[in-house]
Amino acid sequence: MIERKNLDIRKAVEESGLYLWQIADFLGMCDGTFSRKLRKELSIDEKQKIFHIIEEIKENKFSEVQ
Repeated sequence: MIERKNLDIRKAVEESGLYLWQIADFLGMCDGTFSRKLRKELSIDEKQKIFHIIEEIKENKFSEVQ
């Protein structure tokens, strides 16, 4: 069985109600490029950056609704 890499990021994106393409867009890359990047386990620093991006997008999305 193939083990999926970066499950913590994938789970955080899913639980936030966001899509991977939104994270990619924020990073200034194509969604395909970001998906390929997730095929290999990211460093802790890269993961922290992505977790911060998820939070920032969620906050902005929430403030747009209000």
